[in-house]
Amino acid sequence: MEHLELFQRLGLALAIGLLMGVERGWQAREVEHGGSIAGIRTFALIGLLGGVVGWFGQSAGPIALAAGFLALAAVVVASHVRRAISGEQNTGVTTEVAELAAFAFGAMAAMGEGAAAAAGGVVATALLGAKDTLHGWLRKLEKLELRAALKLLLISVVLLPVLPNEGYGPEQVLNPYKLWLLVVLVAGISFIGYFAIKIAGPRIGSLLTGVFGGLASSTALTVSFSRMGREGPGMQPQLAAGIALANATMLLRLWFILFLLNHRIGEQLVLPLGCMAVAGGICTVVLWRAREEEGKPGAMVLSNPFELGMAIKFAALLALVMVASKLLQMWGGPAGLYLLAAGAGLADVDAVALSMAQMGGKSVALTVAATAVTIAAFVNTGVKAALVAGLCGGLMARRIAVAMAVMVLAGAAGLTARWLGV
Repeated sequence: MEHLELFQRLGLALAIGLLMGVERGWQAREVEHGGSIAGIRTFALIGLLGGVVGWFGQSAGPIALAAGFLALAAVVVASHVRRAISGEQNTGVTTEVAELAAFAFGAMAAMGEGAAAAAGGVVATALLGAKDTLHGWLRKLEKLELRAALKLLLISVVLLPVLPNEGYGPEQVLNPYKLWLLVVLVAGISFIGYFAIKIAGPRIGSLLTGVFGGLASSTALTVSFSRMGREGPGMQPQLAAGIALANATMLLRLWFILFLLNHRIGEQLVLPLGCMAVAGGICTVVLWRAREEEGKPGAMVLSNPFELGMAIKFAALLALVMVASKLLQMWGGPAGLYLLAAGAGLADVDAVALSMAQMGGKSVALTVAATAVTIAAFVNTGVKAALVAGLCGGLMARRIAVAMAVMVLAGAAGLTARWLGV
């Protein structure tokens, strides 16, 4: 290792220690001089020590690095014990753990992992400075919300990866991994919507979740928001606006993907999907203003941010629809393409869209492929209205039915204009 490179690595180790020391020193700025256990100088020296030991460990082996770390740990533990025996009130171990982290980052910098060491130092400093914010979040977090988060992590991080990612049933249409991914998606959308509304407020939160839901799964969001609307009737206008926005966002996302995969079919769908998206945006504004005209809504009771049972039922229903769609395809052949699009649209637009993107301009005429995608979008839009009617009903169902009808009519007008070559 050249001397210049060594100086650079030791300089980074020193800088990491200084950064963490500045934060610790600022936290203890009111403490009498000499009263704080570790400040700028201490952390800077610890970072530099880690750099020197890391450099030495490259030639002497990992035992030298371990010995240096254990020696520092012994000093830190002894200092902590002394403070506890002396009767100091604040005997937490945050600063002590930060000292060991500064040593480790310094060693990483000297061993050539400068980017990771610098990133770790910045993250550690940010965590040290976010004490009040993190504690504030914990004070606001309810036990039900914590348990819901753990359940969501359990079904997504633990269970999802072990499911077989292969098809079963008619022409292998049922994929356990993809079906359970849908369960996770439905539960996750509900979870995001719960906290978006709780943190940002019911007015802003519903729109933010509508955008995210449209990018992920507008159907999942419709199911989640319908459940919320049933629990809190006073929130139905905001939730209806969120559903309309989610469907408009979904259509824009769908067109963008199609244009990337097959720009010719994307050009064919500019008018039908574009008209539907614009109509959805207008309906969102109208529903939003209707909320303001009705005055302040009643309080919304979100009893549970995690509805696994409803998500599973929803996934089971979609599995049945997928099997039925595949059987229709097997029975109808090429002549049943539009019927297949309508059947598949009951569950998902993406499957039809991706198929037409591959086939459009090749085995299927571009106009036919674009029409099939539009039919699937029409049917899927109608399904959203049916879901709201079945899961929530009432004024929210009537408003969504009108909004979805306007979107379908706008799409039909766009498709007709496309056929006429406008």
